Amino acid sequence: MQQVIISVVYHTGQGHTKQIAEILAENLQSEFSRVHLINVDEVKEQFDLLHESDTIVFGCPTYFGDISAGFKQFMELTGGFWYSQVWKDKLAAAFTVSSSRCGDKLNTLISLALFAAQHSMQWISQGIMPRYCSNEQTEGQNRHGSYLGLMIQSDNARELNPPHPGDILTTELFAKRILDVTLKFKNIKIYNYEQSTN
Repeated sequence: MQQVIISVVYHTGQGHTKQIAEILAENLQSEFSRVHLINVDEVKEQFDLLHESDTIVFGCPTYFGDISAGFKQFMELTGGFWYSQVWKDKLAAAFTVSSSRCGDKLNTLISLALFAAQHSMQWISQGIMPRYCSNEQTEGQNRHGSYLGLMIQSDNARELNPPHPGDILTTELFAKRILDVTLKFKNIKIYNYEQSTN
């Protein structure tokens, strides 16, 4: 059976970004995909796997309105093969986490999209509309109104609590979109998959 390879590369500080990376990876998994979860602390040994991937999802916390230092270090490591454009026309998507509702997370997503563009990758937007009830936006899917990528709000507790239910739903829907776009981009016509998700 033909399968796509999707890798989720993330940096985490307190564990909140890892939580979202795991939810994404779980929902990206299907009989039509092979999914790999890679912490940037271990990425040096995983570059061959990233080179083989059809889609790479980038994830990091937003610290002081931008990407985390740990993820920036990973980005700079790719300079060794950037010039040869090894990732050209691979698909890319991104997510970020901060403890405030906004936290300037858009700036982080823009930085990640620019990073993907430097590698000539094709960007997958979030593609999930927010929901309204009686003219008020709900706390359900895409409650942050983000379109470039996935935004998640965590708490500031030292213990790791579950994400907001609306953010979990949005993460699950984003995973489905990433898988759908990857299969279409690779021109894999898997009718059983299409029927099972419609």
